[in-house]
Amino acid sequence: MDTVMPQTSNEISEWISAAALKIEDKVIAWRRDIHQNPELSYNEKRTAALAAEHLKKLGIEVQTGVGDTGVVGILKGGKPGGCVALRADMDALPVEEKVDLPFASKVKAPWMGGTAGVMHACGHDCHVAILMGVAEILVQYKAELPGTVKFLFQPNEEGHEGRKSGAQAMIDDGALQNPTPSAVLGLHVTSSITSGVIALRPGGLMASADKIRIDVKGRQTHASMPWYGVDPVVTSAQIILALQTIITRQIDSTVTPAVLSISTIHGGLRNNIIPDDVVMEGTLRSHDEGVRADIKKRIEKTAKTIAELAGGTATFSTGEGVPVTYNDPALTQWGTRSLGDGVGADRVTESRPVMGAEDFSLLAKVVPGMFYFLGITPPDENPREAPSNHSPHFHVHEPALKYGVRSLAYLAIDYLRRG
Repeated sequence: MDTVMPQTSNEISEWISAAALKIEDKVIAWRRDIHQNPELSYNEKRTAALAAEHLKKLGIEVQTGVGDTGVVGILKGGKPGGCVALRADMDALPVEEKVDLPFASKVKAPWMGGTAGVMHACGHDCHVAILMGVAEILVQYKAELPGTVKFLFQPNEEGHEGRKSGAQAMIDDGALQNPTPSAVLGLHVTSSITSGVIALRPGGLMASADKIRIDVKGRQTHASMPWYGVDPVVTSAQIILALQTIITRQIDSTVTPAVLSISTIHGGLRNNIIPDDVVMEGTLRSHDEGVRADIKKRIEKTAKTIAELAGGTATFSTGEGVPVTYNDPALTQWGTRSLGDGVGADRVTESRPVMGAEDFSLLAKVVPGMFYFLGITPPDENPREAPSNHSPHFHVHEPALKYGVRSLAYLAIDYLRRG
C-alpha cells in the first residue's frame, strides 16, 4: 500500500518535523565524524566523498570535482516545476581544538610553510550534516516534489591564499547551470544565538570583506639623523590614524555600518636604522556596495596625500574580496514567513547586521539568495559569553541541528510548491 504524502502546509511541516526527529541521531553522527576528520580549504576530499556517496545511495544524480572538490546533487521531483539550490560549505580552519570531546579533532596539516591544528571552528561540519539530512528527507517526498532541488556542497568558504573562493569556483564550473535555480538558500550556525533559534534580515545580512594593503616608501637613513631620509614608520602611523576618520567623520553612519582595521604593520630590521619602506595590511567591511567603493577611494587618497606631504609615496592595493551577503527582499519576506511555518514563528527572529563575511554572497549575485543564522549555543549558556565562531573553544549544542534540517527541507518544498 502506497504511503499517502502530506499535502497542506501544516501537514508537510509536521511530516518534516517527524522525519527530522527520526534521522536526528544520523545527522549528529555525520557531524561528529566530519568534526573528527576536518579538512582545510580545497582539501575536502574525504568530506566531499562522504556527501557524494550519501547522495548516490539516495538515488540523487551526483557531480563531483565541481570547483575542485565541490559536489553537486540534483534531485528531480515527480512533478514539473522550478529549481531551488541549497548550499553547505565543507572546509575547516587552521585552529587547534581546545574542546574536551570524545570526537575532538587531533588532525594536523601543512599550513603557511609550517604545521597547524585543524578544527571545524566555524561549524561547517554542521552544515554538511544538515544538508545530508535534508537530502534524505526530500528524497522521501520526491514523487510529490514539483521541480528540482540542487544540493551544493562547497569547498573553500574560509579562503585559500592565492585561489578563488569556493563559491566562485563552483559558479565557474557550472554549479548554477543545467538547470539554473531561481533561488539559492543557505544557513550558518552561530554561537551568538541560543540553540534552535533562527535569525535573518532582508538586504545586507553580512558584510563585504576586502583585504587591503598599503606600501609606504620612504628613504632609508641612520635613526640618529632622520632629516637625511624620509621616515616611512612615522608616515605609516599618521596614515593609520587618518584612516580611522574615514569611518568616523567622512561616511554617513546612518547608511551602513562599516569597519576599517589595519591589522599588521611590517618595516625595519634594526633599532638604529629608519627603513626604506613599511607594509600595512588590514580589512575593510561594509554593508553597502556603494559605500564599499567610496571607502576604497578615500583610503587611497588619504594614504597617498599623507605620504607625499612627508616626501614619500604610498601605494594602495586590495585583494579579491567578497561582496555584501545580500538577502533578496521579496525572497526574504516569503522566507521569513515560510521559516515560521516550518519550525514555528517563535523560533524566528530578526538579525542585526553582521560584520563577518560569507562567499555565499557570490552565489546570491547570480540568482536571488536568502541566508540565515541558526543558533547553536546551549540554552543554559549566555550567547554573549559563548566562544565565538573561529575560537578553539567553539562548541555546538547538537539538538539544534534538527532545526537546520527542518528549516531547509521545508523551505525547499514550500519554495517549489509556490511555483
